[in-house]
Amino acid sequence: MGHSKAEKVKTHQRIVAIASKRFREEGLAGVGIAELMKQAGLTVGGFYKHFRSRDDLVAEALVSALELWKRQINASGGPPVTYESLVGDYLSEAHRNHPGTGCPVGALAGDIARSDKQTRALVTGKIRDNIALIANLVRDSSQPDQHAKGKRQTDQSVIRAHAILTYCALVGGISVARAVLDEQLSQEILKTVAQLLKNPAG
Repeated sequence: MGHSKAEKVKTHQRIVAIASKRFREEGLAGVGIAELMKQAGLTVGGFYKHFRSRDDLVAEALVSALELWKRQINASGGPPVTYESLVGDYLSEAHRNHPGTGCPVGALAGDIARSDKQTRALVTGKIRDNIALIANLVRDSSQPDQHAKGKRQTDQSVIRAHAILTYCALVGGISVARAVLDEQLSQEILKTVAQLLKNPAG
């Protein structure tokens, strides 16, 4: 890859990273192209060397952010991601307080629902992937104590239902915890949803 092409790739990735963070912090309509390009040290005219439209940037920024779990699971050197650690990290005060580095669905579900079909289709695929990742973690977490708790149903439909419920509880929990003004209630929401997901039997 030539120097200019490599630089263009790096610049493209920088724009996507900046947009991904700002969109999660301020909403899809909350920040303009001129502002994003200025933050990236570029002119508005340079935007169209990288993207055909604003919608293309939105879609790429969301897809990049939605691959966070996959990157964490595939990363080497750190502790392995488990069902319990994923739930705990997602429903944490750190995630609540820093939406710009967190889950884009938890930050932007309403905006995504109102976005264009291409963006929604791409996000749908990544949400489907993330539900599958949760299902794998559910399956892994059910193996060690399966005999101790009797004949637990671990067929595919039960595991998938658990994964979908987990995903929706995570997104809903973090969204409501961010929405309320009462700090004590916000913490209670995070802790309660996390406890019930980790230990649904009580």
